[in-house]
Amino acid sequence: MTGRKRPARGTAFLVRADGFALVRVQGDADENSGAPELAEALGAALRMGTERTVVDLSETEFADSAVLHALLDARARHERAGVGLVLAGPFRTAVRRLFEVTGTAGAFTMATSVEEAAAC
Repeated sequence: MTGRKRPARGTAFLVRADGFALVRVQGDADENSGAPELAEALGAALRMGTERTVVDLSETEFADSAVLHALLDARARHERAGVGLVLAGPFRTAVRRLFEVTGTAGAFTMATSVEEAAAC
């Protein structure tokens, strides 16, 4: 045993914030834990009928391509509905690298905090 803590299971959930939908993603989010909940929460956020959805990734330790797929799909659905989608940090290194390596950072509106994202 190395003494290393086991990675936190990923999760995502929807919270109604003041004037926008807030989706929080926490832990290690991948195709088995976090990404399915994220896709579900983003769909529910869109159905809330607010002008903006903010995805808080500040507590996301790791995200894989399943998370990226859920975000890209949500971006397209939000765009078709005329609803803004903003990703909020600060972003952990692994999350930031996901967007950099895949060249998808420019596909999203990003903010350094939930407060900044709410004002976008």
